[in-house]
Amino acid sequence: MTENRELCKKREISLERADELKSKITDYLEARENIPKGLFMDDQFKKSKQKILQLFGASEEDWKDYKWHLKNRIKDIETLEKIINLTDRDKKHIREVSKKHRWAISPYYASLINPNDIYDPIRLLSVPTGAEIVEICGERDPMSEEYTNPTGSITRRYPDRLIINVTNECAMYCRHCQRRRNIGNKDEHRPTQIIQQSIDYIRDNPEIRDVLITGGDPLSLPTNRLEFILKQLKSIPHVEYVRIGSRTLVTLPQRINDELVDMLKKYHPIYINTHFNHPQEVTREAKEACEKLANAGIPLGNQAVLLNGINNHKYVMRCLNHELLKIRVRPYYIFHSKHVEGTKHFNTSIDDGIEIMEYLRGYTSGMAIPTYIVNAPKGQGKTPILPQYLISRGKDYIMIRTWEGKIIKYENHETKDFKELIGYN
Repeated sequence: MTENRELCKKREISLERADELKSKITDYLEARENIPKGLFMDDQFKKSKQKILQLFGASEEDWKDYKWHLKNRIKDIETLEKIINLTDRDKKHIREVSKKHRWAISPYYASLINPNDIYDPIRLLSVPTGAEIVEICGERDPMSEEYTNPTGSITRRYPDRLIINVTNECAMYCRHCQRRRNIGNKDEHRPTQIIQQSIDYIRDNPEIRDVLITGGDPLSLPTNRLEFILKQLKSIPHVEYVRIGSRTLVTLPQRINDELVDMLKKYHPIYINTHFNHPQEVTREAKEACEKLANAGIPLGNQAVLLNGINNHKYVMRCLNHELLKIRVRPYYIFHSKHVEGTKHFNTSIDDGIEIMEYLRGYTSGMAIPTYIVNAPKGQGKTPILPQYLISRGKDYIMIRTWEGKIIKYENHETKDFKELIGYN
């Protein structure tokens, strides 16, 4: 009888706690209903897709061909205004921006834009606005990549890893791009000589164990060109793995075809970090591309950028991370946006990022919690920013704050000699 009463008491406490926890997620569940999510917008996207195919006189087979998308990137107002609604003011701003900053949108990515919403996140990420030219501040090269380039097209900021920049080409030129200075007026892959200098540098420096291939977008390279680079890196004994940084999974998922996947899986271990910024970008076609890579044994991570008007809200970022896990992409970083020339309107307060991190820890699974990063100026490296959970410390204790804001005293004794503890001294 006593045991039954005790069990009932424990169950009562457990149910009260379950109700308390349930109340902490109600606000998110309500807000989530109003966040556009690409996996639930198939009908809208199909209508836009058909409109674009008709505009270009193209077929379903053309749509599946990434080369068709690259060839038909939208880069003039006359074409764009047939896909989305543009006011005279919009067109004036696009013309003015075009004189200074290049723009181009893949037909696929254009199909994700709500044609009537000027604040649609896909539109803001891809279509130039007047904010890009009214700003007078910002830097061309906030990461000082031009001063961390020992040879070839390398950027080196850390002891054991580096970047090779292989191209300036992308399927779509993001309006928040940190390397917009490199875009220029035409697509240019790095010459073989420059790539070879970069690879030779890695070969001559045995402390380099991790190589990131970036751009532009490395997946805009022809498959055989990318394989040329991977094959050489794979032949260097001290290179343990290669990473590829690509937004193509988001802006042109058709690029992830069988030929590419079959080539990539020959060079394991290989990792791909991609760049979804909003749940609306997580579409059926993006899901298929990610699953092809994941099924080939290629781990996928996401590096979102915290962007004003796009995702600087705790519920939007939480929803994005949940949508990513559905398509087998692990949230990896949230980057604080850099102060790049022409992108100030996307900059947020660091407080926005801290608030987001505060409302991820404990409110969702650890798998859905990336690291919030501020890149120290002038290429001085990634600095993680977290809410403060360690409040204070004493001689043999620390005071910690839980995800619910409870302050708890936790024992903290010095580490004892292990061999002494098990009796070998």
